[in-house]
Amino acid sequence: MKPKSKVLVAYASKYGSTTEIAERIGQVLARAGLEVDVLPADQTGEIGHYQAVVLGSAVYAGHWLKEAVAFLESNEAALAQRPVWLFSSGPTGEGDPVEILDGWRFPHAQQAIADRIKPQDIAVFHGKVDLSALHLGDKLIIKAVKAKVGDYRDWEAIEAWAGKIAQQLAKPEPSTSLM
Repeated sequence: MKPKSKVLVAYASKYGSTTEIAERIGQVLARAGLEVDVLPADQTGEIGHYQAVVLGSAVYAGHWLKEAVAFLESNEAALAQRPVWLFSSGPTGEGDPVEILDGWRFPHAQQAIADRIKPQDIAVFHGKVDLSALHLGDKLIIKAVKAKVGDYRDWEAIEAWAGKIAQQLAKPEPSTSLM
């Protein structure tokens, strides 16, 4: 019998929207019988005891938050040795988030690391903009880029993606024994 997989869902969030996405992913994985830790990317510690990692970040102007980038850079070797899924949250509005971002799927500055890690999948989810929670500088940026204000997260899409991760992790290991 395959031992229970321990999965890390690590994230970087500026105002809490990405935290909530990571928590929902963790809930779906836990309901599937996986042991899950959902932690901020800068509080994960050693990741060697995890069989799989899901890493996500809020996106601002095409960049991940520094905590997610630091996690990716400092854990590259370990991440390359286990299944990894990456997600970004950020665009607001209606429609396909990748189309809204003109085809952007992952920060260009970290693409070489992602290529070496070979993630199982890279997802982009809609985000949330709550003007009452933003700092003045971020409010000005939101106004300048004419970003839509509101909660555009698609919980069904997030849960479906997490469900696919759970299915992949639940697959039995291919047998290596010779008969």
